[in-house]
Amino acid sequence: MSNKNKLQRFAENKTFSNMFQYTFEEVKDGFFLKGNWRKIFFKNNNPIVVELACGKGEYAVGLAQRYPNKNFIGIDIKGARIWQGLVNAQALNLSNVAFIRTRIDQIGYYFDKEELDEIWITFPDPQPRRIKEKKRLTSPQFLARYKPLLKKNHIIHLKTDNLLFYDYTMDVIKEGNHKLLYENEDIYNSELDNEVTQIQTFYEKMWLKNGVKIKYLEFRINNDG
Repeated sequence: MSNKNKLQRFAENKTFSNMFQYTFEEVKDGFFLKGNWRKIFFKNNNPIVVELACGKGEYAVGLAQRYPNKNFIGIDIKGARIWQGLVNAQALNLSNVAFIRTRIDQIGYYFDKEELDEIWITFPDPQPRRIKEKKRLTSPQFLARYKPLLKKNHIIHLKTDNLLFYDYTMDVIKEGNHKLLYENEDIYNSELDNEVTQIQTFYEKMWLKNGVKIKYLEFRINNDG
């Protein structure tokens, strides 16, 4: 994508009422929707589901269509990609989906204690180099960021094409004594026939064309400590 098109999308992003993008300085002392997403923005008391590394927001938008009684928020640092999710949500007239442009390590500035019900992590950067292990979105460091924001009976969903990342996450779950709820290393050769297989991201379609097996798991962060 050319810089011109990116700049155009960045400008258009500012016109959407369901798009939130602030500097660290603007949120570090208190974001106005933190703890108040249901009351102020969604104006309901429905569960909140977050899609991390949402890219073009395929899951945030797709799930919002399927579950009108839940609220969905996509988070990514790539504003040009989020633009597509915003456009799709507007075209579908969805009032239960929003987007935040920020680094995921700053998630704690946007949500309050036990404000989230579920997290979807959809085809994140696997950060294959060992030196960047802490940047993996299922690392113990990131799980520690999510934990206070999640309700007790939350679910974390992971979809990935990357076996290294999948195995790493399984190890984190085991070593952290987290609760594994479901695992599958080849979802398109399984019994699954729901949003896990029926909603596909841009990258997922690309991997499938190349014959890559898509992996999926669900888990819950332990309540110790």
